[in-house]
Amino acid sequence: MAELGGAYDARFAKLAESLAASLDTGEELGASVAVTVDGEPVVDLWGGWTDVDRTEPWRRDTITNVWSCTKTVTALAALVLVERGLLDVDAPVARYWPEFAAHGKEGVRVRHVLAHTSGVSGWEAPVTVADILDVPAATARLAAQAPWWTPGTASGYHLLDYGHLVGELVRRADGRTLGRFVAEEITGPLGADFHIGLADTEFGRVADVVPPPDVVPDGLGDVALKTFTGPLGEAREAWGARWRRAEIGAANGHGNARSLARVHSVLACGGALDGVRLLSPRTAGLAFRTESDGIDLVLGARLRFGLGFGLPSPAVAYLPRGRICFWTGWGGSVVVVDAGRRAVISYVMNRMGTGLLGSERTSRYVGAAFEGLG
Repeated sequence: MAELGGAYDARFAKLAESLAASLDTGEELGASVAVTVDGEPVVDLWGGWTDVDRTEPWRRDTITNVWSCTKTVTALAALVLVERGLLDVDAPVARYWPEFAAHGKEGVRVRHVLAHTSGVSGWEAPVTVADILDVPAATARLAAQAPWWTPGTASGYHLLDYGHLVGELVRRADGRTLGRFVAEEITGPLGADFHIGLADTEFGRVADVVPPPDVVPDGLGDVALKTFTGPLGEAREAWGARWRRAEIGAANGHGNARSLARVHSVLACGGALDGVRLLSPRTAGLAFRTESDGIDLVLGARLRFGLGFGLPSPAVAYLPRGRICFWTGWGGSVVVVDAGRRAVISYVMNRMGTGLLGSERTSRYVGAAFEGLG
């Protein structure tokens, strides 16, 4: 059986065995899995390889692009500003960002942006991935657009522009860019190895993602088609230095399972961890408050969203009921926050799988983790 680094509580033997088995079969190339309870690690495992030639082992400090799991850290930054009284979730976005009111968006609220209901789920064509890496210019383009549906009436997953929108709110309210704010106010104080905008000095420990098989969705509606093609990107974009350096708060966070679990333990534990209080219990609770519940106009499934996080729904069969919030990244990475158990489950990998909200591996690992939690 594949050799794993790290340690785990005996309750989670099935989770460890599942990870090792996936590495043995080649379903996984390299991966890390973590579980925390009350902020303390009860699972911290890693194994496999960082490259397809299997020349470099996945190490304790290996990091990779976690795609949309970045969104939850971006949302947490906004919640910190809510806690400090610098953002009001019920205020118009234009209170902080006047230009955003253009073309009928004056009624869009901060909570609409955080919960994917703003009507602005992508860029009007033509737009390329290179365009969105120029964050100030790409953000200004979003402010100038008209919404693609009536804001607040439905969710439409903000695939690649979530971090531009929320990040601009952070910048307008605080003065710092999203990546800097996260580093100085969240990951730095918590000692979490997670980055939105990666320094060149860290490139050597990045495990490049291995793209999944091509899957072309059928029957996309107008909003979904415009979102998925505005812009149309490939997983290999994550290999480039310009992508790594940019602050794409929807998709280019770099970290591992341990760092994701560390950051999100703040939510699991009511807003504070190891003497670092980022949120009050009331503000932390906003992540679990239902903001929308219906067929998502982009993903096409019935989803529930809180402020910055998905909530359990029939579309996510591997989540039990409870005071739980979560989100996944393209290819299967995931972070699950269970406030009832004061626990976090996270999984990060480099061989990307397929699936709408997690891969088959995601489901197996999360299921095994909940078995261990009891």
